[in-house]
Amino acid sequence: MRKKRMRVPLLLAAAVVLFAAFFPLPYYVTRPGMAKELDSVVHVENGDRAEGKFFLTTVRMGRATIITYLMAKFQDYSEILPLDSVRLENETDEEYNVRQLYYMEESKENAIQAAFKAAGESYEVRHKGVYVLGVVKGMPAEGVLQAGDRIIAVDGKTFDSSDRFISYVQSKKEGDKITVTFLRKGKEHRKKIPVRRIPELDKPGIGITLVEDKEVKTKRVVTIDTEEIGGPSAGLMFTLEIYNQLTKGDLTKGYRIAGTGTIESDGKVGPIGGVDQKVVAADKEGAEIFFAPNEKGKRDSDYQMAVETAKRIGSKMKIVPVDTLSDALAYLESLPEK
Repeated sequence: MRKKRMRVPLLLAAAVVLFAAFFPLPYYVTRPGMAKELDSVVHVENGDRAEGKFFLTTVRMGRATIITYLMAKFQDYSEILPLDSVRLENETDEEYNVRQLYYMEESKENAIQAAFKAAGESYEVRHKGVYVLGVVKGMPAEGVLQAGDRIIAVDGKTFDSSDRFISYVQSKKEGDKITVTFLRKGKEHRKKIPVRRIPELDKPGIGITLVEDKEVKTKRVVTIDTEEIGGPSAGLMFTLEIYNQLTKGDLTKGYRIAGTGTIESDGKVGPIGGVDQKVVAADKEGAEIFFAPNEKGKRDSDYQMAVETAKRIGSKMKIVPVDTLSDALAYLESLPEK
């Protein structure tokens, strides 16, 4: 009997610990991630090698539990974010993950295009169709399409931009059916979907959120292996690594260079989230220079936050503001050899 009495409190305690460790709260917890060397991630065919290093920086993010929520309350550079500040309205976890992986793929394509353009090498942009980011509940596409599908044709017609796809669908009347051809996990499917008026837009549609799906083709093959890293924030650093391998000489001048920022195909650099956590990650990896989006000099820009964080942690990293790829290249080209 005594053993049974002792066993009950232990089981209860174990149950409480398991509940605290695994029960999901309506928050995400973020903290500094890693700074990863890009020469092991990016490979340009017959690319030039460098003595120094470029690093992408990441933020670790996970759904909060009672334990991780409490830990984040007392850990420096951990942040607690409500679900609706991270996910879109009615977006599922799966759709959120698909969206982040798409942003990473888009970032890669933009980086290749921007780097090849800056290096004066030829490339071709091919439009692959429309990429489905999410499906609106209660709309005709629900149960037919899902996040991650690639729509390659509608009624047998292909489209070279997402705008033309949208215009075609909106030219239909409510009740019309369209035949959608799409790829899912490499397999082609063809389904009829009725068109319905979307109340928020007061226009016909099938109820999906979408983005354009493109591929940049180059003579020199570029591969970027990011595994399960998502989001667009490595764009600038991808571009610098690709450009460095495309061109003769070592753009790093022997330094360890980290940074963050989205990249557009024309070389514009955009802001991201978690720059303070990325500065911490870069400092731990021994980076000497850190590029941060300047946002055209905004008072609360990523650059300003990066400067403040570097001071707070006592980092000796040089924080460099950039608005464009050209800004980063000009700074690196002016660096003395280490």
